[in-house]
Order: sequence, then structure tokens, then C-alpha cells
Amino acid sequence: MKKLENKVAVVTGASKGIGAGIAKSLAAEGASVVVNYSSSKDGADKVVAGIIRDGGTAIAIQGDVSKLADVKRLFEETKKAYGSLDILVNNAGVYKFGALEQITEDDFHHQFNTNVLGLLLATQGAVGNFGEDGGSVINIGSVVSSITPAGSAIYTATKGAVDSITQVLSKELGSKKIRVNSINPGMVETEGTHTAGFIGSDFQAETERTAPLGRIGQPEDIAPIAVFLASDASGWLTGETLLAGGGVR
Repeated sequence: MKKLENKVAVVTGASKGIGAGIAKSLAAEGASVVVNYSSSKDGADKVVAGIIRDGGTAIAIQGDVSKLADVKRLFEETKKAYGSLDILVNNAGVYKFGALEQITEDDFHHQFNTNVLGLLLATQGAVGNFGEDGGSVINIGSVVSSITPAGSAIYTATKGAVDSITQVLSKELGSKKIRVNSINPGMVETEGTHTAGFIGSDFQAETERTAPLGRIGQPEDIAPIAVFLASDASGWLTGETLLAGGGVR
């Protein structure tokens, strides 16, 4: 039997990168998956098509997690399609690096609205739809909250908030049999890190130099950890932050 047979999962921001990798891996282990996206419909449809081609079950649902009305619709459509919910992966996130003097109000609100408010709203929506057996919430943080690189004040602040929220909600929701854990990846090669110019940069070179495992990550390095946290194999874990950066800390 597959690890997530008969489970239903929502993965936010799953049209590409780490989210897409997690969605595919959850589906491969038997979960029915909702591939949430904000703007990249083509990407989400491609992820869904790949899951179905491989024998899995998935649908794409649009929704900006920083908007309450979108979040409510996301879970209403999930319940309409699958009837239940067991797993939420809070993967949707944005980032922009820049020195202190470059920070703007728009940068602050854009990153905090998606990375922090969006996580809270999505978790709120999921908790209202988990059944009597509870559920698993998996937050995607970042090793930046540990390594605090220069030029990342806003992004690191959002991911520090994710670390704290993970611990707070693990205590708040434990009585409902809801586990809350976080995966904090290091640098991962995705469409986003290519677009941002991190791939091939001095930052990548420095990461590879200092990482005990000597390389940056791939989405397939993160996805199995999410499967573990979604499954009964991690049933005694909550409030944990798992650093997944090849030893970078």
C-alpha cells in the first residue's frame, strides 16, 4: 500500500519548483492532490497532466493565498472535488533580495502578505476542513532564518516568522490531532532561482563551497521529506523544523 493512499493534499504555489516536486511526490504515494497556483495556469496544468499521466489524481485550483476570499474558494473547491482534506503544504512564497536602502513598503507588504499572512490564512482554511483524524500541515521555510545572509532582511524576517508560527500552531492545534512541521530548504535550483540570477552566481558558488554535501539542492531533494511529514511515519513529530540544505546552517 502506498504511504498516502486515500489522503487528500493541497499544495500551495505548486505550479513550479519545490511545490511542483512535492505535489508530484505526494500523488505518487497515493494522495489526491490539489495543485494551487496564483497566476501560472499553464504551469499548474502541466503539473496536473504529469501526475495524471503517471497514474495519479490531481486538479489545479487558482487562488492567491494572501486573499481570504481566494483561500475560502480554494478549500470549498477542494472539498467539492475530493470530499475531505488531510494534508496542507504551505509552499507559496515570494522573495526579493536587496540592501537596506533598497527596501520599499511594497517589497515588505508583498513578501509578508504571501509568506506569512498567506500561510496563516491557508492553515486557517485547512483546519476548518480537516476531519476527526486531524491532519498534517507542512510549512516551507528557509535556511535563511538560520544563516541570515546580507541583503535578505525582509525575506529572512518572513521565514523567521514561519519558524515561530510552526511552533506556535503545533501547540495550538495538537489537541485537534493536527501536526504542524516545517521544511527549511537551502538553495534549490528552480525556475525562480534561475530567474532571480542565483544560478551561476557567486552566491551559488559560496553555497556549494560551504555546504558539507558540496552542492545546491534540487526539488527532488525536498519532496521526499514532505512525503515523510505527510505520512503516518512522522506521526510523533510536531513543531519540528527540518533543515534541508545539504548541511548548510
